Amino acid sequence: MQLWNTLNKEELEAHLRTVGHKYVTISFYQYANIAHPRLFRDHLFLMWSKLDIVGRTYVAKEGINAQIAIPTENLSQFREELYEIDFLNGIRLNFAVDDSEAEFPFLKLKIKVRDKILADGLNDETFDVTNKGKHLNAEEFNKLTDQPDTILIDFRNHYESEVGHFKGAILPDVDTFRESLPFIEDEYLKGNEDKNIVMYCTGGVRCEKASAWFKHKGFKNVHQLEGGIIKYANDVNEKGLENKFIGKNFVFDERRGERISDDIIAVCHQCGEPADTHTNCVNDACHLLFIQCESCKTKMENTCSDECFRTIHLSAEEQKERRKGNENSNKIFKKGRSENLKFKMNNAKPISLLK
Repeated sequence: MQLWNTLNKEELEAHLRTVGHKYVTISFYQYANIAHPRLFRDHLFLMWSKLDIVGRTYVAKEGINAQIAIPTENLSQFREELYEIDFLNGIRLNFAVDDSEAEFPFLKLKIKVRDKILADGLNDETFDVTNKGKHLNAEEFNKLTDQPDTILIDFRNHYESEVGHFKGAILPDVDTFRESLPFIEDEYLKGNEDKNIVMYCTGGVRCEKASAWFKHKGFKNVHQLEGGIIKYANDVNEKGLENKFIGKNFVFDERRGERISDDIIAVCHQCGEPADTHTNCVNDACHLLFIQCESCKTKMENTCSDECFRTIHLSAEEQKERRKGNENSNKIFKKGRSENLKFKMNNAKPISLLK
């Protein structure tokens, strides 16, 4: 059986409409010792292809990190087969708060082998990623973050926290997890060794590693929000707890966000009006991720700048010629950063929101 996808976007969308599945989006991760990541990757691909699962998963010697969408009728079989894998038996599955934002959260199944499931820039062989901080459920999180001797840190990137975050959180203006580890330690943790350190991220995978790292560095009172924002939002809804998260939770699928509260805390990067919906610039030589309101979306036809607007109206051959050497959009722009975005808050220093 072929262990990768060969269809283009249009063919994938047509196929998904034909099969007509209703999907549920989930995420999970586990740090573990996987001796043969390539064999494990192929095993997962065969198993999940039979269930028509789509999504993105990374496998490495240090574990697995998955964001996938499963046909509802295959959910029970998926869970049963997943739990037959020893180190994933009973693993917590984070279910999406809102699956209504996109027609298809993912178009195909991609399972990639990487050096690490989360790039961290760390080269310390004595570091034990499984020696993690204390997990907090939603109720414990709310209580501890009310305490004056608690430091609450958002361990996501700037474009994620811009559209939603917890009240009172420190929001580092960083582009990557790798960058955040030394930056947060130098700016916020040194000198605060006796305080409660509480960290959160989307589903927990970043905080799991970060909490273990800071414990490794000698910090004692290290905590993390169990299951991240996704589990927190589901728990406060089910248990009737106070929701301390404002705005949207950025997610890494075609939805790009799920609403946690009615607050819109960001603005359109093109006109400055309240908005919190991310757009990927449709210019194939750009694909900048930015916030765009419906009015600008219509006016600019899903582009981030006048230059990109003009480019998409060129012939296909002219566009291809302009893209030569620039097909990797990550080499053109960082996510959410460009001089063309007049109303992007590119802060020189991290944001700290007072309670």
